[in-house]
Amino acid sequence: MDPKRFLFCSLDAALIADLAWQVHEEGHDVRYYIEAESDGEIGNGFVPKTDDWRADVEWADVVVFDDVWVGSDVGTGELARELRERGKAVVGGTPNTDSLEEDRGYAMQILEEHGVNTIEHHVFHDFDEGIRHVRKNPAPYVIKPLGEVQNVKRLLYVGNEDDGSDVVDVLGAYEKAWGYRMKGFQLQRKVEGVEIAVCGFFDGEGFIDRVNFNFEHKKLFPGNIGPSTGEMGTSMFWAGHNKLFEETLGKLEGWLAEEGYVGSIDLNCIVNGDGIHPLEFTPRFGYPTIALQEESFESGTGEFLHDLAHGDDPELEVHDGYQVGVRIVLPPFPFDDERTYDECSRNAAVVFDADSHEGVHLEDVKRVDGQWRVAGDNGMPLVVTGKGETMQEARERCYDRIGDVVMPNMYYRDDVGERWIEGDGDRLHAWSYLGPA
Repeated sequence: MDPKRFLFCSLDAALIADLAWQVHEEGHDVRYYIEAESDGEIGNGFVPKTDDWRADVEWADVVVFDDVWVGSDVGTGELARELRERGKAVVGGTPNTDSLEEDRGYAMQILEEHGVNTIEHHVFHDFDEGIRHVRKNPAPYVIKPLGEVQNVKRLLYVGNEDDGSDVVDVLGAYEKAWGYRMKGFQLQRKVEGVEIAVCGFFDGEGFIDRVNFNFEHKKLFPGNIGPSTGEMGTSMFWAGHNKLFEETLGKLEGWLAEEGYVGSIDLNCIVNGDGIHPLEFTPRFGYPTIALQEESFESGTGEFLHDLAHGDDPELEVHDGYQVGVRIVLPPFPFDDERTYDECSRNAAVVFDADSHEGVHLEDVKRVDGQWRVAGDNGMPLVVTGKGETMQEARERCYDRIGDVVMPNMYYRDDVGERWIEGDGDRLHAWSYLGPA
């Protein structure tokens, strides 16, 4: 493919620097726009920047949005729709697909309308009403905040008590601490099983033939304990349109085509011997999922994004084994403490013991005179990835590469991929979810 022009846009937090860097490294022309002033240095020295993304729209062959958020509101879907109406090729959503993430009740409604079974769930905009519901219907529940505050990942709470008493206590605490910001919350019955996300790439008319199946590790500490984060690591593999895909995302193909959606869409689920239970959508790239997916791409990333946005029957060649990715973080992640960040992390040097940076992906970093340094104020500088013919081999490759990264005060989970090895893979196969549709 001849070099194409790509405009990457971060209209909230800067999330897509690594993808922009990969496309740039393949020889394409890239411009990257970051709206948040605090994130402005992210990607400096790796990708060319622009100060006015709207002025560069006509220059671009493809416009790529990284998230559904424009500041504290959803909105990239509306912008993507406007650009498509002007004849531009866009990787991004629509107002309705944005709502899949912002409004969990709407997401469940769309699934139900298209024949996908859902977990019992209720949306509340009043804390007392939610508390009364739990007391009247005692059971373990998951609390999922609605609106912009859902990005504060540590507010997601998974109940443990059979009578729901811990959920009642947490809701009372949330009302006092977060009531002024929470638009509402969803209570979802807790279901036991294997948590797995089904991720497909949609070209405006249909899904490509490769489907990504990934396992998120959201808790801060190994053993899946501690506060929830955006994500600390991911393990994954690719397959075809199997039973798990066809009974979830596959049922939404017609609706997504009517919407004109283009890009990655992910549906996280709990599955067990009784069935598939969808939890939540990510109607955009996942982070650090996209960095790990790049590790597995064996064809050009830029060519794939170009063909996806233009609906040109995109082909994607991927690694035929397993992949593991681990997020490396710095204090005070996942919390906000400017003094701690200034003392421990701001502008910290990133040093490598090996000459090769293979498997090292950008998050909040910049390059100054050849030196990698931490940028932004989130404390998430890198994602390190590895792949192999088995999950264990992928883990070993990933953690060997982490051993070559030197940053004072860095920390990460050392158990990413173990759940598959310890039985999740066997259970999914035993339940016949990964076989033919």
